[in-house]
Amino acid sequence: MKRSRVTLADVAAMAKVDRAVVSRVVNKDPTLNIRPETRERVLAAIDELGYRPNVAARSLRTSRAHMFGLFIPDFANPVYAEIIKGAEAEAAAQGYVLVTGSATGAGLGEYMDRIGQGRIDGLLLAGAENESGLIGQLDQAAIPWLMLNNRSRSVKRYVILDDQRAAALAVEHLVLLGHRRIAHLAGPSRADTAARRSAGYSAAMRDAGLPEGPIVAADYTPAGGAAAMARLMSIAERPTAVFVANVASAIGAMEGVRAAGLEIPRDVSIVAVHDLDLAGYLYPALTTVRMPLAELGRRGVTLLGSLKPDDTVAEVLAGPIELIQRRSTAPPRR
Repeated sequence: MKRSRVTLADVAAMAKVDRAVVSRVVNKDPTLNIRPETRERVLAAIDELGYRPNVAARSLRTSRAHMFGLFIPDFANPVYAEIIKGAEAEAAAQGYVLVTGSATGAGLGEYMDRIGQGRIDGLLLAGAENESGLIGQLDQAAIPWLMLNNRSRSVKRYVILDDQRAAALAVEHLVLLGHRRIAHLAGPSRADTAARRSAGYSAAMRDAGLPEGPIVAADYTPAGGAAAMARLMSIAERPTAVFVANVASAIGAMEGVRAAGLEIPRDVSIVAVHDLDLAGYLYPALTTVRMPLAELGRRGVTLLGSLKPDDTVAEVLAGPIELIQRRSTAPPRR
């Protein structure tokens, strides 16, 4: 037999409280003032009965969808998995669902059309490319939106990581090892993150009193990293170390070194931005700069929950950034 849906009334009857009390416990109402034992009784009844809120009914009552949107460039980039985990956790803590889409499946315009106006309460844009009429389209939707680790030239509404500091840590590490010919395998020219990391590389080289090495741009994929590294390895005065803008690019870059008949780190040291679990299982294990990716996702959702459609936000996340030294970096050969 089909089991009937558990209702607020069922929970209220078991907990011996009013339905309004159950509703306010479920919705985590901070103004609710009840005894701890009463709250525990309600939570126990919810757990025993397996009660789940009726999202559709709640949306009708509150005129909110209780859903946030997150648009990313590509699900294949493992960096975004960490950002999504943080954003999803914070959304759940606020009683929201996170709906994620990517540019590989559809453009931002099509993503917005599929979601439908009024079906999300806010939107995070993690590295979305500039599209014609983007700002106007978002403003017309009349929902709060925020750039996540990406900046728009036309409006200040973003929260980003300190990519310049991350680049400086990577270069400083190579300089301390004794490297003087340090190249930069950069990200896509149109990416704001790539621009910030390249700026950090250039500043760190100047601070070390060293001339900039060759800079080659690549997309944030292993294939892009391999192709860019092949170009760097073909230079007559080959660099002894390479700072790579993204861990996914670095995976391909490592293969590019091997394809040139060279060894890491004996012939070329490699350090990349972003530390993921897989970095420690590469051969050799990859030296990285760890960034607070999950915290970026959490912070984005936190800001989105209190953001008005026309608010200005320009925040650099003050999270821990640290170098994780592994076996892909070593002093240069004499």
